[in-house]
Amino acid sequence: MTSSMLRRGLMAGASAALLLGTLLNATPALAQSPKVLLRISTPAVPDDWHAKMWTVFKDTLDKSAPGEFDVQINLNASLFKQGTESAAMARGNLELSSISAFDIAKLLPEFSVFTAGYIIRDPAHQQKVFNGPIGTEIFKTVSSKMEVTPLSTVYLGTRQVNLREARNVKTPADLKGIKLRMPGSKEWLFLGEALGATATPLAFGEVYLGLKTGTIDGQDNPLPSVRAAKFYEVTKQLVMTSHLVDGLFIVISNKSLNAMTPAQRQKVKAAAEVATAYNNENRIKEEGQLVEFFRQQGLQVTTPDVDTFRKAVQAAYQNSDYAKVWPNGLIERINATR
Repeated sequence: MTSSMLRRGLMAGASAALLLGTLLNATPALAQSPKVLLRISTPAVPDDWHAKMWTVFKDTLDKSAPGEFDVQINLNASLFKQGTESAAMARGNLELSSISAFDIAKLLPEFSVFTAGYIIRDPAHQQKVFNGPIGTEIFKTVSSKMEVTPLSTVYLGTRQVNLREARNVKTPADLKGIKLRMPGSKEWLFLGEALGATATPLAFGEVYLGLKTGTIDGQDNPLPSVRAAKFYEVTKQLVMTSHLVDGLFIVISNKSLNAMTPAQRQKVKAAAEVATAYNNENRIKEEGQLVEFFRQQGLQVTTPDVDTFRKAVQAAYQNSDYAKVWPNGLIERINATR
């Protein structure tokens, strides 16, 4: 064999080895499916449990399905404005969010039963209602009409009235003239009016300044949210009306859900349930500790005549157009859930 032939043979061998190496290195990249994008939008502030739960969701999914999902968490309504998430998911512009019963009631009027005051008794009752037959039925309707599927029910807390200036509040009549901040939907505003106040719409991100400047006289939120948003810095009183056992629903767009494999759907739902359990456990624990915290911050904590509030609020709803669209027997079924 001549030297030139030997060189050509070596070069050909090297080229073949290089080509084989390239193909071998490329094989994993070619075989690997692109990650499923899950963008999350929430108005929650970083210190709140229902903001932290999204990190739990992401971590759980990363462990159960490593490399399959690209979870992007957007807090402080930085991706979509509060109240617009449902429409964004229906359009396919957003994959995941946590929405309220009030958000759902905008499109499904019968769901407004869960926006009414003094319907759900406590966190345990909330979970039994939404994790049982009632939840199965209503979530199926939500999925078919809103193009989003609820994955779990998050306890947001029991809402109390928080006032800029202290006053003697025993009955709804004592809130007359109070500009009480509520989110901007008509369902929220109705609840504020049913409590006896002048309901004033304002975005959550503007509440602190509104309280500080006197644009509003008060706001209603669960105690953990009052702490997380530091409303105690610009208010003087908590009135423990306990008027709404509030919740959020972790929902995913049907477009995103339908694009997943059955195994991926199961893992996403399981991650949502883990995140929900984390939120609920910590929120209930914190709620039990916060009254003393707020007293230490200088707030007066008072308890009104809750029974009078309950009767007034329920009467307002029963005499309203909302009750006319509530499914027959649903209130009785909710009350019977133990």
